[in-house]
Amino acid sequence: MKTKPNRCDRKQRSAIMMSGRGILKLFLGTVLLMLAACAGPSAETPQTATDQPPLTEGRAIVFGDISDDPGEVIEGAQPLADYVAARLDSFGITEGQVKVAASTDEMVQMLESGAVDVYFDSVYPATLVSDASGARPFLRRWRYGVEEYHTVIFASVESGITSVDDLPGHMIALDTPFSTSGYLLPAVYLTERDLNLVGKQSYDDSVAGEEVGFAFSYDDENTLQWILSGLVDAGATDDYNYEVLFPPDAKEKLVVLAETESVPRQVAVARPGIDPELLEAIKQILITAHENQEGRTALEPFQTSRFDEFPEGIEAAQNRMREMMEIVQNIPMH
Repeated sequence: MKTKPNRCDRKQRSAIMMSGRGILKLFLGTVLLMLAACAGPSAETPQTATDQPPLTEGRAIVFGDISDDPGEVIEGAQPLADYVAARLDSFGITEGQVKVAASTDEMVQMLESGAVDVYFDSVYPATLVSDASGARPFLRRWRYGVEEYHTVIFASVESGITSVDDLPGHMIALDTPFSTSGYLLPAVYLTERDLNLVGKQSYDDSVAGEEVGFAFSYDDENTLQWILSGLVDAGATDDYNYEVLFPPDAKEKLVVLAETESVPRQVAVARPGIDPELLEAIKQILITAHENQEGRTALEPFQTSRFDEFPEGIEAAQNRMREMMEIVQNIPMH
């Protein structure tokens, strides 16, 4: 499509058709006037970007978790990510983000690539992830207001089981393969008492007389329902679930068989290669968050009352955890 010549083009063609020295001067003067007219008054020229103060390129501080419900995790963790980010402006941090992995393998990749800066989880999966990625636990997280927790092993009253020594020949429901309280702690407890724990594909698989069979329910509520429905005779869950979340009328139908040792409720894990000064700043922000109202408001949806140091050091907690991990690695799965 042809375009209509502008006013500056028409005047320029008229000037070129003129001749003589005076006309040439007139031409040159006209051209200068034309250029000035086309450019507009210099006093009204807007300020350019180069006249502005240089902009600092920001980055996010990214919190991570493993879950099959990303929306719920992000909703709970975002206020704390924002709270921490607002106090890291000296490091060029301009926002907080939350990313959710679907598996431990995916979280390992996120930490190795730097996509996640700080990851939160219970000690068993956190140790698996940190050992695989080179990440490092650095704080204890008081989830649900408690610094430590343990597992309650229980059975239905109708089963007639009153002790863990009665479990051979029966099936027990456990949570998930990577659960600290729902698998690791009860599995280690039973194995260290010389019970022959054997994994099954389903709760209705056969169990030999010398075996303690177990199947994964993948949810504490499922564990409770399996027992109340008579699908299995025993189960395991953390003490908070048993004491607080299980309905009183349901617990009347249960008998506690044993309680395991306690471990840190959860831990915060820093990605490999993180700037030590940045990590120390994050650590101090988290440790002191419960001391002010804004911090407590950010911690509440994260189901956390505070963060603190490991009383006996992270190495002591991880050494025992690795001992337990070695035990469960030798449990047969059929």
